[in-house]
Amino acid sequence: MKTEKELLELKSQIDSAKIKVSELTGQQNALMAQLKEWDCKTIEEAEAKLKEMEAEVNSFESKIALGVKELEEKYQ
Repeated sequence: MKTEKELLELKSQIDSAKIKVSELTGQQNALMAQLKEWDCKTIEEAEAKLKEMEAEVNSFESKIALGVKELEEKYQ
């Protein structure tokens, strides 16, 4: 049988775990709200959106680099 001290310690651990679960649930809800802002309902959709956006950024970077090169050639 557990002593009163052990039971109080267990109660304290349970209370701490409940608080942590509550915090994590709040964080999850906030992250899901952010996903919705990007029209994503799942992590998988968000990952696909990220790859799409990265490809778009790479395309813009290539266009910018080409434009800079053309300007340098024209004005040098």
